[in-house]
Amino acid sequence: MALPDALKKAILQMPTKEKDKILLRLIAKDKVLVDKLHYELLEEGLTLDDRREEIRDRIERSAQGDHGTPGWLMMDMRDISGMISYHVKVTKDKPAALDMNLFLLLRFMEENQNMLRTYSSRADKCALYLAKKAQTVINAFNRLDPDYRIDYISDLNRMLTLLFTLCSKGYAQQLGLPRDIQS
Repeated sequence: MALPDALKKAILQMPTKEKDKILLRLIAKDKVLVDKLHYELLEEGLTLDDRREEIRDRIERSAQGDHGTPGWLMMDMRDISGMISYHVKVTKDKPAALDMNLFLLLRFMEENQNMLRTYSSRADKCALYLAKKAQTVINAFNRLDPDYRIDYISDLNRMLTLLFTLCSKGYAQQLGLPRDIQS
């Protein structure tokens, strides 16, 4: 919502101390803004690698965990996918979206091949999720500068091989995903 010009002018004329109090109260109501300011002002952007490593560790631990069913597997993937999105929002670390989502898919599919090998009604939602997540990763890859794509081709092709081997094959075909990426 845009502020009327008269209100803007009145706010700018307020004493600094009062404006600061109001500003701090407003910032405290927005968790993303608080985390973003903490990252930029206190951490000075120096913890980016640590934050990435923390998410990668979480992916690794969760992928190796016992999920019981494809549904629980998908829920864990969605939870971590939310962490990745939040990380990108807070740190403006755009390459992490491709890098970590690709790592997420690879690790979960590699570690849970037995559970995901055959399509069933219990695996349906997870199969669709895997295919759509792979489509998102491929779209992010396609938006990348061609000079950086070479770094991802091997992992993307591993992901696609798994995608077309596991229960997600039908959905991958429906979405028109490629079976491999050429360099």
